[in-house]
Formats: sequence, structure tokens, C-alpha cells
Amino acid sequence: MARVDALHLQSWVEEMLNRRPAVGLVVGVVRDGSPASFSTHGTADISAKTPVTPDTVFRIGSITKTFTAVGVMQLWERGLVDLDAPANDYLRTFQLVPAKSRWRPATVRHLLTHTAGIPELVRPLRAVRTGWFGESVPLGQPVPSLGEFYRGGVRLVAEPGSTFTYTNHTFATLGHIIENVAEQPLDRYFREHIFEPLGMTDSDLLRSPRLEARLAIGYKLRSSGPTAVTDRQAVTPAASSIYSTPRDMARYVAALLAGGTGAHGTILKPATLAMMMHPHYQPDPRVPGFGLGFYRMDLGGHAVAEHPGIIDRFNSQLLVAPQDGVGVIAFTNGARNAIVWLMAETAKLLGQLIGAPEDRIRSDVPHDPEIWGQICGWYVPRAQRGDMQARGLAGAGVHVLVRRGTLILRSLSPMPALYRGLVLHPDDEHDPYAFRVDLSAYDLGTARVVFSRATGNTRIYTDVVPLVLEKRKPTRRRRQRSAAYPPQIRGSGSHDQNNPTRPPGVVPPHQR
Repeated sequence: MARVDALHLQSWVEEMLNRRPAVGLVVGVVRDGSPASFSTHGTADISAKTPVTPDTVFRIGSITKTFTAVGVMQLWERGLVDLDAPANDYLRTFQLVPAKSRWRPATVRHLLTHTAGIPELVRPLRAVRTGWFGESVPLGQPVPSLGEFYRGGVRLVAEPGSTFTYTNHTFATLGHIIENVAEQPLDRYFREHIFEPLGMTDSDLLRSPRLEARLAIGYKLRSSGPTAVTDRQAVTPAASSIYSTPRDMARYVAALLAGGTGAHGTILKPATLAMMMHPHYQPDPRVPGFGLGFYRMDLGGHAVAEHPGIIDRFNSQLLVAPQDGVGVIAFTNGARNAIVWLMAETAKLLGQLIGAPEDRIRSDVPHDPEIWGQICGWYVPRAQRGDMQARGLAGAGVHVLVRRGTLILRSLSPMPALYRGLVLHPDDEHDPYAFRVDLSAYDLGTARVVFSRATGNTRIYTDVVPLVLEKRKPTRRRRQRSAAYPPQIRGSGSHDQNNPTRPPGVVPPHQR
């Protein structure tokens, strides 16, 4: 396991920033039982010329969800919440309303794993009008209660347990459960039951004046230079609204590594924390899946729990390797596409620190062309229509094809690399349905892609997100059209305007 000192960490950050410019950036490394190491760069407030430090206040975005999950599990430890009871049992001012009466009820566990069937946006027009990610209100305007905002009910658009849909409203609902069961406001609950036991004196769910004085400003990078963006308040505070400092977040990570014990107390029992980081939604055993409030990652055979945070121009990342006793955190207030590269870069750093072998494209595993006929075809996401995460990665669908003798995965998504297609490289000599794609040209390492026919229809799973894609059965018209082409053309997978496997209505970019 590699040791890290301040000089090594600073050198690593400077090399990364040579490729990834940022207005301000703080990276921290936490080792179980040791003081945290920090590397800082850039500015928290350009007009005031305030540098970022480990005590700069950042908006940590969706890392808030992990705190909400901890709060729910504290109530579970006390016997006040049953993870497999209907969530409606704990809701007062609104209910989760299934679109179909035959659906099973959404449970607390479904909420903790983003599988309750709640849509990503409940009132989409509010997000479209503001241009701000998620539903929000201007600073200074009262945030509506969830009962008011949901108008007494949230309509479930998928059967609970059937699909993974990452949404702020699932954790907003969990925050409401905490308030109802604990009989106190969520900000006070966090302060008394999480922040104070961990010594997180500079953290709050609310935008308090004592923190606002040290709050970094979010910036958008333009050709004319960084431009400050207008900040807003989310209507889902339990999902995205914590303000904290890198130093406080290092204390949180230290507690996650120490089995739930912090500077001034314990927030969870070790067994409970371990349970949260085990898979509770795992669509295929060959991909890590999702825990209770935490994404899971396999880093060269090392189990990692992680969560990103994204709130307009603030990007953050938290990764912990509990068995190795090491964690990495990072915060930026202005960087282009940090939603993509911040996790990849911090995962690379964590891998170096714990001595995890880098997942590479293997050259020693042969293809098995006999299965190509089973896996080639069009796949569509098993996701809600409004699931932006699934649509961003898979777009209108994914095409697995053979192009000039090479097996290719191509996504009809707005991401150019995915649209052009990625070579599927065999990744397991014992499993011909396991592949890996190379994203190193985009500084994103590699990703695993596996196929399964366990459900009767072929599906695709990845280790990037718990996304499931299902093979679309060809219609009679498409079968007839495909049969009209000679075998050498049908198998070529060429994706020009004459490609018989291109789905109806999809027009190549050069024809748009």
C-alpha cells in the first residue's frame, strides 16, 4: 500500500490540473487513524481573491444522500424504522401513489436503493424554466414543504423494485421519514446525530450566515474566463443541500473507515455500516450494484463505496475503501465536465494508494464468435422515460454489432465516444459474455460490460451505473428487411445510411 505525503499529493493534483483546469480544487486523502492530507489549488472567490483551503465551505450536492441514509439507518438500529415496511407507513403530508393498483408497495429499502419507482423530476417545467439541475427556488425565497410541493402525493411511474432510477425525490422522501419518526427538523437531526458526534463544526443543511462568509462561489468556464453562476436552493434538501468543508468531510470519511466512530461519538455500529456498503440492488452478480445510499465499485479487486456530488458548478466526490482503511475526497467550484472526470481521477488516486491493480484491456482472452449471434442486436434501457442518467448513457438505445470483424458496442447517445462505438474486448477466460471497453482516450480508464440471458431475453449490465438494457425483439417487418440482404452485408454491421440494422427514425449525424 503506497504512502502519500503532502508533496506527492500536490504533485499528483498539479499533473491532473494540467489536463483538467479548475477555478478551485481541494483533494484530501484520509487514512484510518491518521490526520488527513490535503492539496489545495485556485480560488474560492475571484473578485475577493480568496484562495481555497481545507476550511472553505463547498456545496457537496448529492453526497448529502449518504448522510440521509446514515440517519435512516440510525433509526433502524433503534427499531423505529423497518427497511422492508411500506414507506407510506412513515409519511404524513404526502403518499407514494402507484400508477397501477397491482404493484407492490414501495419500501424504505426501495428508497435507499433508488428502486422505488419515483421519477427523476416531479415537476419538470420548474427545472426547464430555471436552467438549474433539479427543481429549485431562488435564494431568499422560502423552500416549500414536500407536502406542498408534491401536492399530497408522488406518482410512482415504475413498479417498486423493478428498475433503478437515480432521483433526488427518493432521498427527499427519506428525509421526510427521518423528520416524522424523530419528530424534529432534518437540519437539527443532522447536527445532533451526525455532525456533532463527528466534530463536523463547519457543516449544516441550511445556508447559515456563519458558513456563508466562507462559501465558495460556483463558476462556469467560458472563453472569456470564469463567470459566476446564480445559486439557488433545491426543494429536496435531504438529497442535495449540505454545506461542508473538506476538513469536516475528512472527519466524516474517517468515521466511515473506523466503523462509524468519530471524534466525539459513534454514529452507527460497524455491522450496520458494513451492511450499507454491501449490495442491496445488484442486477447481475458480475457488477457491483448499489448499497444503501452508496454506489459500489470494484477497484482491482478492492471493494469501494462512493458517491458523487453535483450541484450547479459545484462538483464533489467521496470514495472509501473500508477494508484498506483509505478514503479520498475532492471538491471543485468550477471545472468543465467534472461530472465525468472527477470520479475517474479520484478513483485512480485511490487505486494507487491501496495498491489496486489497474483494470486494463486484456490481450490474452480470445473471442468466442459462436455467441455473437446471441448478443448482437438493439438494446433499450429498462428505465423510466424521464431517467436522464440512463438516457445520457444509452440515449435512444445501444447497438451491439460486428464491424469489419470486430465486436462493437455503439450507443445512440449525445456522447460522441459512445456514438462512434467502443470495441468489446473479452475480459474473462471463463465467461465469454464478459467484456471490457477502453475509455483511456478520454482519461476515464476502462469499464466492464456483461451480457446475460438469465431472464429469457438478453440483457446488458455495466459497472459504471446499475443500468440495465434489454435486447429488443425484431419486428416482422425488420426481420423481412434484414433477410433481403446477403449474409455478408447483414453481418458487416456497417452503420451508414444503408445499414439494415439501424432502427427506424434514427438518422446518422451527417444526415441531420
